[in-house]
Amino acid sequence: MKGKILIIEDEKKLAEVMMLYLKNEGYDVVVATDGAKGEEAIDDNEYDIIILDIMMPEKDGWSLLRKIKNKGDTPVIITTARGEEEDRIFGLELGAVDYMVKPISMKELILRVGLRIKKNTTEVQEEFKFENMSISEEKRIVTENGNELTLTPKEFDLLMFLCKNPEQVFKREQLLQKVWSYDFMGDTRTVDTHIKNLREKIKYCNKHIKTVWGVGYKLQLKIEE
Repeated sequence: MKGKILIIEDEKKLAEVMMLYLKNEGYDVVVATDGAKGEEAIDDNEYDIIILDIMMPEKDGWSLLRKIKNKGDTPVIITTARGEEEDRIFGLELGAVDYMVKPISMKELILRVGLRIKKNTTEVQEEFKFENMSISEEKRIVTENGNELTLTPKEFDLLMFLCKNPEQVFKREQLLQKVWSYDFMGDTRTVDTHIKNLREKIKYCNKHIKTVWGVGYKLQLKIEE
């Protein structure tokens, strides 16, 4: 099997079609047809990727997405009939890796699932230490002076990306694409908000994440005293 996929979708016909297409590609597929069943499936097993509808009975997708991200780092693709920019940004900020608006192309779904699973299984998990700040990519833990810090999923992802690419300047649009893993003309202020949060939560970030005026941000390793 290529990987195990959980589909949480209350439109039963759509769920069945997605399951058939993905099984035909060699995936092991589990289907939950409402939010409550989806929550049970999340608790019972581990998955390589979760395809999550937002508007569902019993429990909505936003609640389930928070639960998934609190449990671990399973990639989540959101599927919904709502395509407003605010919903896309909200889902990505909660930790989703992708967003598909219904009606869904099965060919596109298979492509996106394949790319996400490949990315998730081939990335090397690393440990980083910058002065008094330590980061475990595998455990998704950040400590400073021995104290564990609380970050949102996207705050952690943004910090991880900057730490892997020190001294490089990134435009806000680049960070949206690289960190949020979604290519859209969105509000770049979400990047500014996450940078602000990192600077407030982590002393090292307040000192070393630099604004390059008119361009974007970079993690500067050496600071001139």
